[in-house]
Amino acid sequence: MSGAGESSGALAAPSAQPATTTKQVVAALLVRDDEILCCQRTEHQPLALKWEFPGGKIEPGETPQQALRRELEEELGIDAEIGAQVAQVRHTYLNANSVELHFFRVEKYRGELDNRIFRNIRWVHRENLPQLDFLDADREIIRRLASGELL
Repeated sequence: MSGAGESSGALAAPSAQPATTTKQVVAALLVRDDEILCCQRTEHQPLALKWEFPGGKIEPGETPQQALRRELEEELGIDAEIGAQVAQVRHTYLNANSVELHFFRVEKYRGELDNRIFRNIRWVHRENLPQLDFLDADREIIRRLASGELL
C-alpha cells in the first residue's frame, strides 16, 4: 500500500528536496464488531512482511471509492459497500516519496473473504493492533484505532 523505504516517524521533517512523487492511496478499515481486518505483505513485496490495511493506488479517472472497491475485489474477492472516509494521512518516506492515504470504513460486503495476494489476513481486535508490525504510514491510524479515538 505504501511506497518503499521506512521512515523515522509518522511525519517526516521537510527536506531540502521536494518529494519526487505523492501517490494517492486508498485503504479499507473493514470492521466486524471491535475487530478490523489486517493484511500482511508477502516476503516478495517491498516492505516485506509488514502489516497493512487492504487497498491500493487510485488509478487515473477513478474516485477514491471506485479505487477501493476495485482493490478489495482484486485483493480479497469481495464486492464492498464503501462507507465514509474516516481519516486522511500524508506520509513521506526517507527516499522522499510521499503517499496520501485515504481511509474508508467498510462494514458491508458481498462474498467470502478470499486472500488473493497477502501472506496472511487476520481479524484483529482494535486493542491488539499495535502488536502487529504495521507500515510506518499506518502507525498514527493504528494508535487512533487502538485507543478508540477512531471508529
